[in-house]
Amino acid sequence: MGCFDFFKEKLKNKHRRSAPISATASHNETSRSTDSGAGKPTSKSSGSSSSQRSLPALYEEKAQHLRVFNLKELRNATNDFSRLLKIGEGGFGSVYKGSIKPLGSKKDSVTVAVKKLNQNGLQGHKQWLAEVQFLGIVEHPNLVKLIGYCSEDGERGIQRLLVYEFMPNKSLEDHLFNKAYPCLPWSTRLHIALGAAEGLAYLHEGLEVQVIYRDFKASNVLLDAEFNPKLSDFGLAREGPLPGDTHVSTAVMGTYGYAAPDYIETGHLTSKSDVWSFGVVLFEILTGRRSMERNRPRHEQKLLEWLKQCKKFSMIMDPRLENQYSMKGAKEVAKLAYSCLAKNAKDRPKMSDAVEGLKQAMQFTDLGGPEESMEEFASADSDDEKGVDQTNSTESQRRRMLHLAKLNENANAVGMRKFVMMKAASST
Repeated sequence: MGCFDFFKEKLKNKHRRSAPISATASHNETSRSTDSGAGKPTSKSSGSSSSQRSLPALYEEKAQHLRVFNLKELRNATNDFSRLLKIGEGGFGSVYKGSIKPLGSKKDSVTVAVKKLNQNGLQGHKQWLAEVQFLGIVEHPNLVKLIGYCSEDGERGIQRLLVYEFMPNKSLEDHLFNKAYPCLPWSTRLHIALGAAEGLAYLHEGLEVQVIYRDFKASNVLLDAEFNPKLSDFGLAREGPLPGDTHVSTAVMGTYGYAAPDYIETGHLTSKSDVWSFGVVLFEILTGRRSMERNRPRHEQKLLEWLKQCKKFSMIMDPRLENQYSMKGAKEVAKLAYSCLAKNAKDRPKMSDAVEGLKQAMQFTDLGGPEESMEEFASADSDDEKGVDQTNSTESQRRRMLHLAKLNENANAVGMRKFVMMKAASST
């Protein structure tokens, strides 16, 4: 994977002050192909027009609203990155709650989230650059707002930070799986699913260029004070295929348990890769189970395999809901989820179709309903069932999945080492 020319020069010169970013391409990592095995996007961003502008051109036009911070400002905003203000940590680095003054205004300070990336070389920098580029051109109520960024290089190494709007209700993952939180009501779950679907549909079909999110999962769906969902963390996002191409060929990245098997096997990335991930999260919303839970019995660890063992539909539903949901609506969501998990990527719905399907499911407000067998879902398309079973993959796919799992384990290990070091420091 090549460096980005703009930042190669920037690192050589070691500029002390943040400077506006030139969106030259994170395209060096990817190549495009006309392989007929993947479906062409059929959207505004599918590249049917010869006048379609590039991502760099859109960035130069639309990213003028981004604020350029210096490191001192963000140190002050976060009380020198105080551990007391840390609200998240992962392989990318740490996220802190902060407070900043609006530029040229006497208004009160606003609460923000400040992401400080690990100083771990090119890969972390590339993900930071992708976030700035993509969030710099998008504007949608279901995508987190990027307020600004900081890019400074000095004696202490490179400093890459991002400043976002603050999301007080944390993530969908927290509310689905953390028992310390109250159970998410059925209507709220559908509201979150619909908003997330609309965010993905906008990325796939609502821009001049198509954006493939590539890391859709519950932890990346943040919730504001009214539980409106917003997609966050665009570090793995990629521009979709050029006109005439069907996919982007790229290194397999993402999160184990959410990545589409066809993408894992071939490295061919399309918008339908995001659709698969969305189907997985729909089942997490229905069941209250993670896509992968190693603390469960072996036959229950993988969500998509466990689903095939359930005989009645009510068995898959989250018991914390205590039957306070519409059976008809839940079945519609399950049917949509299964269609998103079709083995053949071309058979998966577009996200705009998924939006319509969820709107229909929300029309069912009657609680309860007749019980039915899971066979009506699992047997609707035997190919879909095979697509769900990731254990029957090729040897190449197996290696890629192991690689993906290892990447996530390494990211978790980084966070754990930092936690242990902080504990040791505080005890001395």
